[in-house]
Amino acid sequence: MADLDRTAPQATDARRAAEVFYDGACPVCTREIAMYRKSFAQQDIQWKDVAATDQMVAPDLSREDAIKRFHVRRADGSLVSGAGAFLAIWRNSGRTRWLASFLDRQPFLWVGDRIYAVFLLVRRLWRRPA
Repeated sequence: MADLDRTAPQATDARRAAEVFYDGACPVCTREIAMYRKSFAQQDIQWKDVAATDQMVAPDLSREDAIKRFHVRRADGSLVSGAGAFLAIWRNSGRTRWLASFLDRQPFLWVGDRIYAVFLLVRRLWRRPA
């Protein structure tokens, strides 16, 4: 039986990703975004490389803040970053939606943000100058 979740957009979930702001100068980030773009090709998600601009990337998000941390605008217009941003993306797939729903609460968000903070420290070593 075909997995309809991968081929047809699902009912709107306000906590799902609508716009993704990523650092295209980070090779690790770029590879992960390429994987997401391929997995969610059928979804209505805008992918924005914030390293490719020197201006505000959104009215409520500066390029500097967007470079420092991964951000996602949810379908309801709210802007989330860090672990919450990853969960917003994961909600776009039937394969990971259950995991996002499970992890979108404390203490999991707190732990996820701490793990992401460690990644951000290491990421400085990999990031190419923009």
